[in-house]
Amino acid sequence: MSENEAHQSGGGEARIVCDDLEASLRHYTEDLGYAVDEVFPADSPRLVIVSRGRRRVRLVVASEAPSVTEGNPTPRAIVTSTTAGGWTPGRAGMVYRDLIPGRCRGRVIASRIRIQNGGPVPDYVHYHHVAFQLIFCIRGWVRVVYEDQGPSFVMEAGDCVLQPPGIRHRVLECSDGLEVVEISAPAEHRTVADRAIELPTASHDPKRVFGGQHFVFHRAGTATWQSGPAGGWEEKDTGIGEATGGLGSAVVLRSTAPGAPLRLAAGEELSFQFILRGAARLQAGGHGDWQLGASDAFVVPPGAVFDLAPATAGLELLRVTLHELEKGG
Repeated sequence: MSENEAHQSGGGEARIVCDDLEASLRHYTEDLGYAVDEVFPADSPRLVIVSRGRRRVRLVVASEAPSVTEGNPTPRAIVTSTTAGGWTPGRAGMVYRDLIPGRCRGRVIASRIRIQNGGPVPDYVHYHHVAFQLIFCIRGWVRVVYEDQGPSFVMEAGDCVLQPPGIRHRVLECSDGLEVVEISAPAEHRTVADRAIELPTASHDPKRVFGGQHFVFHRAGTATWQSGPAGGWEEKDTGIGEATGGLGSAVVLRSTAPGAPLRLAAGEELSFQFILRGAARLQAGGHGDWQLGASDAFVVPPGAVFDLAPATAGLELLRVTLHELEKGG
């Protein structure tokens, strides 16, 4: 069926195979007045469902091969340099950079997400089919709004949110050059529009439970540094461990003494680190030796032990750990 036949049909759902999904989506939403119902996955989408009245169109790319890698875990670290790889277009004008090639056999995705030009964001109220989702702002600012969490608010560099499963939310506006790190499980999950709800909601229930978790907004500017996991280190706990019932946690670590090593032992499902500022050396016995700088990321595989040595005091990194995830979504 051609695109013309699809948008003129009386009802039901048509399926369109697109050589250029982004261009086809613009055609349906901007020229034909369709609205987005669902995106899969959010980064480099392969499927977008749009509708207008009773008409629904399923836009799919010509090749629907998944972007996850199956196989057995290895004792090697996964190190992603800020200079490696490229950016791919995602939903709502965002571009994505994959920080975990292979995506831990499809169980987790970590993305660096950028919006180059600030102002209003062409987003809509939506939710995700996820077991875990964290957003950490690393550059600029973004205004967001969440179901039952009161008026919209601004996230700045160093702030983060836990988006519990199914919570409705929307990105409203942002600064030029906004960048965030997003960590989600599973790696590929549905993003579904909800046009039946308006945000902010009249109700205000900040401790409401969504899928066994509650929303967290961690403000870096009001959080205090505490003693860290090793001498010469301090940390800020985001509160995500408590909010998820131990499913996952997120802390910001900072070195206070040049050269003081930090041992990273990963018995968890995932141990993901993102260098926020400074430089360091990552050593893993016979498995590798890496020099890391700002915006580099690495995953410590389960059962492995790695040593991180800061080149200067003030090295700062985000560390996210996840436990006992189920694949799927």
